[in-house]
Amino acid sequence: MLIKLTGGIVYDPASGIAGQQQDIYIQDGRIINSPSEAKPDKEYDLKGKVVMSGAIDMHTHIGGGKGNIARTLLPEDHRADPVARTHICRSGCGHAMPSTFVTGYRYAEMGYTTGFEPALLPINARQAHMEMGDIPILDKGGYVMLGSDDYLLRMLTAKKDQKAINDYVAWTINSAKAIGIKVVNPGGINAFKFNQRKLDLDEQNAHYGVTPREILRVLATAVKEIGVSHPLHVHGCNLGVPGNMQTTLDTIEGIGGLPMHLTHIQFHSYGTEGDFKFSSGAAQIAEAINKNKNITIDVGQILFGQTVTASGDNMRQHANHKHASPNKWVTMDIECDAGCGVVPFKYRDQNFVNALQWAIGLETFLLVEDPWRIFLTTDHPNGAPFTSYPHLIRLLMDKSFRNDMLATIHPEAQKMTTLASIDREYSLQEIAIMTRAGAAKLIGLKDRGGLSAGNWADITVYTDNPNREQMFEKPDYVFKDGELVVVDGKVVATKWGTTHVVKPDFDSSVEKGLKEYFDRYLTMKLGNFKISDDEITEDGRGSITVHPTI
Repeated sequence: MLIKLTGGIVYDPASGIAGQQQDIYIQDGRIINSPSEAKPDKEYDLKGKVVMSGAIDMHTHIGGGKGNIARTLLPEDHRADPVARTHICRSGCGHAMPSTFVTGYRYAEMGYTTGFEPALLPINARQAHMEMGDIPILDKGGYVMLGSDDYLLRMLTAKKDQKAINDYVAWTINSAKAIGIKVVNPGGINAFKFNQRKLDLDEQNAHYGVTPREILRVLATAVKEIGVSHPLHVHGCNLGVPGNMQTTLDTIEGIGGLPMHLTHIQFHSYGTEGDFKFSSGAAQIAEAINKNKNITIDVGQILFGQTVTASGDNMRQHANHKHASPNKWVTMDIECDAGCGVVPFKYRDQNFVNALQWAIGLETFLLVEDPWRIFLTTDHPNGAPFTSYPHLIRLLMDKSFRNDMLATIHPEAQKMTTLASIDREYSLQEIAIMTRAGAAKLIGLKDRGGLSAGNWADITVYTDNPNREQMFEKPDYVFKDGELVVVDGKVVATKWGTTHVVKPDFDSSVEKGLKEYFDRYLTMKLGNFKISDDEITEDGRGSITVHPTI
C-alpha cells in the first residue's frame, strides 16, 4: 500500500529540514522517495500541518520490578485514573505509574513511538522485557545496570585488566538484551548494604576498596571500546543532596574526555547558598556541558503534582523516605547486585525546595546551548509522569507562560533563580532535535528519528497552535511503521513495536569464571540468566532489531 502525506510543514533535523513544505511517501512501513508514476492508495492532506518523526523518550521507567512495586503501593492512583476497555484498546489504569497497556496508548496519543527503560537489572531483565513486551505501539529497549554488581567490584578489587572487563560488559549486554549500559550511584547501591549511608566520588566502598570514579572510568572505557553507540548512562553520586553540583562537575572532569551521558541532571545540580542552604547550580553545570563536548544530558524536569519516585538507588531513596507522600515506602535488596527504593511524592509549588527544583530544570534546558546534547525527560515517574511532556514543552517554547508560572511559586524560590531573565524560547526545530533526531543519534538508531527515505515511517502530525501544550498533547495523526494508530489524539489501531538491542563481541571464555561464580553465589544458574531472542518474540508481540556496534 502506497500512502502519501501531502503538503505538510516538515521539521526533520536529521535531514537538515526546518519548516519546509514537503510530501512524504510511505510503502511497506518505510518512507520512500517520491515514486515516478504510481498513484497513492491513500492520501492525507496535511497543508498547514506540522510534521515530525515519531518522538523518542530516551529515559523512562516503563519496565522492571520497581515499577510493579510502585503500582502495588499506590492503589489509590489506579482508582483515580481508570481506562475502560474498547473494541480497540485493553482496559488499564494509573497516572503516576500507568499499567503497561495504558503506557503505550498514552505515549502514542502524544506522538511518541519509542521509549527506553534506563534501569534494566541483569538478573531481572527477563521480567522487564516481558513487561515492556506488553506495551502496545511503542518500540522498546533498555540500558542494563552495572557498577554495584558484586562480580564487577570483585574484578576491580582484583585489578583485572580492561579487556577482561570489556568482555564481561559485552557479555552482560548480550545476556540482558540491552542497547546500552547504565550505572546508578556507582558503587553506592552496594555500599549501602555495608551500612555506608553516602558515597562520594572519591570515597572507597568499605568492602571492596573501590571508588565511584574508578567504576565510572572503567565502564565508560568498556562502552567505548566494545563499540556501543550510547555512551555510559550515568546516575551520579549524591542525587538530591544540597551541594552535589560539585560532585557533578568533578564527574564531568574526571571522566577524562570519554563519552558520558549524565541522566536527570536536575537532581544533581544543587548548591548550598542562601538562607535555606539550597540553591541552583544550573549555570555552572550548563557551562560545563557547553564546554565538554563529550558530555550529553537529560534533565529529569520536576513538575508539580503527585507522582512516585522509583529508583535502583536504594541509598538515596532510604534517605528520602521521610518525605513520602502518602506516607508509605519500600527499600529493598535484589540479589546483592542492585537495590530498589519506591517513595511516593507530591511536588508542591509552595514548597521552597520543590519550587527551586522546578526552576533549576528549566534553567538547565535554557542555558545548555546545543539541543543535540540535551534531552527532554522528567525521569518518569520520578520528576513527573510522562503525560506532562506537552506542558513542559510549552514552558520551554513560551517565555511569557513560563514567567507567569514562575510568579506563582514560592516567593523565596523566585528570588533564587535567574529564570525570569532568560529570554530563550525553544523553536519547533529544537524540540524535534531533543525529542527525535538527537535521541536517535545518541542511542544509535540509524533508521528512526528522521523522515528521509529508508527510515521506518514513525510519523507524527500536529496542528500548529501558539498554545504549544495543546498542540503537543493531541496530534492529528500518528503513524507507527507506516500504520495509522492515532487520529485526533485517540488510539484508532494498535500494533506491536520492536525491541532495540546491540550485540557487541566478547571472548566466550568469560563464561568459565561466571559459571563458577553463579554456581557458588547466586540463586539463578548461568544458563537461565541469559535471555534468548525467541523469548522476546515468541508470543508474536514484536520483533528484535539488532543495531551495529561502532
